[in-house]
Amino acid sequence: MAIPVIDFSKLEGKERAETLAQIGNGCQQWGFFQLVNHGIPVELLERVKKVCTECYRHRAEAFKTMREYRTEVKKLAEKLMETMEENLGLEKGTFKNQFTGNGEHEPFFATKVSHYPPCPRLDLVELGLRPHTDAGGVILLFQDDHVGGLQILKDGEWVDVQPLANAIVINIGDQIEVVSNGRYKSVWHRVLATGNGNRRSVASFYNPSVKAVICPASASAVDETTGAYPEFLFGDYMDVYVKQKYMPKEPRFEAVPSSGVGDSLLSPDGFGMLRFGLLLS
Repeated sequence: MAIPVIDFSKLEGKERAETLAQIGNGCQQWGFFQLVNHGIPVELLERVKKVCTECYRHRAEAFKTMREYRTEVKKLAEKLMETMEENLGLEKGTFKNQFTGNGEHEPFFATKVSHYPPCPRLDLVELGLRPHTDAGGVILLFQDDHVGGLQILKDGEWVDVQPLANAIVINIGDQIEVVSNGRYKSVWHRVLATGNGNRRSVASFYNPSVKAVICPASASAVDETTGAYPEFLFGDYMDVYVKQKYMPKEPRFEAVPSSGVGDSLLSPDGFGMLRFGLLLS
């Protein structure tokens, strides 16, 4: 079993309907999928690999490269959310409007560069990062070309997210689950410790503003019987998430107070075992 690989460029051609269906299946049945031909130039991706492998040794070059990459990956995230809206029968801009409070706030967009070094004692350590779902919206991962370790939980089994050169791995976060009223589910995933090399991970998070009010979208296309999620402030959700990240997901939603005044400056994700990284926002 392998997670879906989707040619994103076919959205613009005769195979648009089929590609939309593939994205819908990836969101609804998997919560994880890989995009190829996604529009981010290969030359830029190669530069990202270089500066990340060198651990930002040449600071000016690294930050210039990462600024370019973040611009491209943010555009990809917004285009992907528009395809999700189309598949769900939602108005264009539904996700972005919720994430920004109808334009009053900026979405929280951050990129985290992590390295998972080889583990010399696999007999003692199994995991580089414990199972969890991601708190935010859409996560776009540029992972290592060769060293695996990322797995998702699918139908009770752990499935490898196979390394695929220059692909972008898409991960549905908790807030997409809420806005879609459970049609699209955030998925449990983990990272195994490995002994066969250093694994690079460049994860970009397109999250709501901490001041954004999140709730299921009101549209007949979103099945009202699916979720029954509460309305809450994303900052309040993060306050719960940071304490319950590795615990069952459903109680998080129940523990969040109903929407009101609040604020939070928490990172969208914690740091796991056996890795080190840099967060850019």
